[in-house]
Amino acid sequence: MSVFTHLVAELGRLLEPVLAQSATAAAIVLFTVVVRLALHPLSRAAFRGATPAAGCLPALLQLPVFFVMYQAFSSAEVGGKANELLGHRLFAAPLGARWTDALGEGGLFGAQGLVFLGLFAAIAVVAAWSAVRGRRTAAVVAAAAASTLATAPKKAGARAGSGARPGAGAGVMAEVSAEQQEVMRKLGGVLPLLSFGTLITAGVVPLAAGLYLLTTTAWSVAERTWLQYRKERAEQPASG
Repeated sequence: MSVFTHLVAELGRLLEPVLAQSATAAAIVLFTVVVRLALHPLSRAAFRGATPAAGCLPALLQLPVFFVMYQAFSSAEVGGKANELLGHRLFAAPLGARWTDALGEGGLFGAQGLVFLGLFAAIAVVAAWSAVRGRRTAAVVAAAAASTLATAPKKAGARAGSGARPGAGAGVMAEVSAEQQEVMRKLGGVLPLLSFGTLITAGVVPLAAGLYLLTTTAWSVAERTWLQYRKERAEQPASG
């Protein structure tokens, strides 16, 4: 954790002439971007899998980083010395403060409370964006599965007409496809809502950790949007 503290502190010092007290907050955003850039190859590979749980591995690999972030802004001492990061702020709110602390300092619309409200609003926008994209993706996958299911009997009939023995396999495949379609439909309705869990987490962790959550979540949605755009561009010549 001391290595992380030193890195963020040094980045904050570099940005301090421009951003003053909010320099450490900007350093956290920059640090998060560096982490996500390092994980981009894994995110790209997960996207190619095109499963409802795509991207779980990059998310799991971020858990240690989030834990270190949480501890760095929750501990009064680091390596036997006073934690210098706790003295830094994002506008009026200390980076080690929680929402309950902000409510105790000036209420919901106090100086610190407004910083947290801005954070929550930004996370809510990103979560809504993620939910909309998730539902659209699930709808496309379900439509593709339905199309495959609808054409299965025709293909089975064509094989039978050509002299091939249809057997019982076609019925089993159709049944499995129908079950898979129902599962994808249910997941498509539930998984996008999980994006709002970030909003709940941000309400109980230090402000610095909430800022990390906002940055990494926004990166994830923007990254998947960009990868989807590139995929559609690559498929256009083939479909044309």
